[in-house]
Amino acid sequence: MTTQQKQNEWFEQWSMLQDQERFLFEDWIAPLKLDDLRGKEVLECGCGGGQHTAFMEPYARLITAVDLNTADLARTRKQADSHTTYVEADIAAMDLKKRFDIVLSIGVVHHTDDPDHTVANMIRHLKPGGRLVLWVYSKEGNTLVEYGVEPLRKLFLKRLPRKVLYRLSQLITGLLMLPVYTIYTLPLTFLPFHDYFRNFRKLSFKRNVLNVFDKLNAPQVQFISRKRAERWLDPKQFEEIHISSYCGVSWRASGRLKEETQ
Repeated sequence: MTTQQKQNEWFEQWSMLQDQERFLFEDWIAPLKLDDLRGKEVLECGCGGGQHTAFMEPYARLITAVDLNTADLARTRKQADSHTTYVEADIAAMDLKKRFDIVLSIGVVHHTDDPDHTVANMIRHLKPGGRLVLWVYSKEGNTLVEYGVEPLRKLFLKRLPRKVLYRLSQLITGLLMLPVYTIYTLPLTFLPFHDYFRNFRKLSFKRNVLNVFDKLNAPQVQFISRKRAERWLDPKQFEEIHISSYCGVSWRASGRLKEETQ
């Protein structure tokens, strides 16, 4: 497979913004807990600016954090006593010559050229008995984003300077606050993004701007169906499989690679 091209949008995003909401990260990796990382070697596929890496460092024995676009940026932010190694590589094509206890990717696989190939390569880096942990945007629940926001992004928004796009994200976030804090507080669960906006109310304005900016900035995205996520965690290879919807717009998918799998 050809190595994915670098995409400067990600370097600009994580230079401007940071995700400091630990509860979100813990929600996204569930049912894995941070305590489960103790004594483990972790491979983080797509480390962005290194915010999630920082959440894991007090627990994991060693972390290898890989990113094609922002490894250098994340490296500059690491703590002096860090036990993380940062690697610039395409997670779909990397060959790190070792296997890990936990291979984890949060919010990245759906932005790669070929998510299926990316996950297969991640599995090749997993020890038998090790755990694969993924969080991806779901096809289910994202119709308005896939067929409304995405065409607009491709036609108009990708040409905007990132600072202008950030101002637009602030405006959109501000406009969303009225319905989110009024009609969406009612038990009208049939409304689109009802569960998602419950989380919106837990987050700061700045963190919600990041959510909006992320949707408008991403140079590409594939929305992952549940069936596709199930194929990644083939019961012939995996046990203790867990696939669950998060806020109606994403999948948490994880499983333990069977010991006999080589």
